[in-house]
Amino acid sequence: MEEILSALADPVRWRLVNLLAERPRPVGVLARLAGARQPQTTKHLQTLERAGVVTSQRAGQRRVYALRPGPLRDLAAALGGLADDAGRPGGAGETFDRYGAALGAERLAAREAGWADGRAFAFARSLPRRPGLVWRHLTEPSLLADWWAPDDLRVSALVFEARPGGRVLLEYRDAEDAGGVDAVAGRAEGVVEEARPGERLRYRSTPVLPNGEAAFTAHVDLGLRAEGDGTGLDVRVRITGSTVESADFVAGIEIGFGQSLDKLAAVLAAADPGPAGEHGADEHGTGNDDDARSMK
Repeated sequence: MEEILSALADPVRWRLVNLLAERPRPVGVLARLAGARQPQTTKHLQTLERAGVVTSQRAGQRRVYALRPGPLRDLAAALGGLADDAGRPGGAGETFDRYGAALGAERLAAREAGWADGRAFAFARSLPRRPGLVWRHLTEPSLLADWWAPDDLRVSALVFEARPGGRVLLEYRDAEDAGGVDAVAGRAEGVVEEARPGERLRYRSTPVLPNGEAAFTAHVDLGLRAEGDGTGLDVRVRITGSTVESADFVAGIEIGFGQSLDKLAAVLAAADPGPAGEHGADEHGTGNDDDARSMK
């Protein structure tokens, strides 16, 4: 597919493809119609033939070229599939547009400190594992790291002490850093307020601005309830202490947190549902570990 795209990217070759779509033609005629010299036209046609877009045969002293429709149909189907994926409800295009709209609205609203205080976001998920295993994925750093960031980010440092007064730290970087800088894309610090294994988890977390100051504080309340062989998870995020500079952070909460919860559902669906996994949280809510672990 890449070879076809590369072959079609040249304007002269694209013109030749259009001419051959009308009917097969010899090199000399194609050169004249394309306004190119014959040696260059021959090279372009050879490139198209190597990519499988055209075929040729000799007729006396001339070589006649014809278009092969199959590879073009395959390319059209692949491009159509990409467009369908991007354009589906809830897909990449809609997500991008929603974030852009939210970003613009929040930037306009952020005129003074406290502008977003009291704002609340609610999420609900039906998860395919019982509360014991869900609790472990909510509180054990090694399992949290698998889902506690949107798809375009990766967790680079994480601490979660699942007890009242326990420390919370989340640091993340770009999932793909083409420049090789690997700079920190975000950092949030907080504290656990309530931890009832398999039932309820409350903590507060404060994202840090690039200048080191607090953007706002998110008060996160997660409630778990058994639903047959699964778990109903209700999440509420409430904002306090919002600063003018926090607009971009607030704009990303709905989409970013939602994506993270979708990742949690996918991770749980693939997780081992064995007895230890389903009932592994102890009475302190720390799973099988006494201390929270850091990841680098």
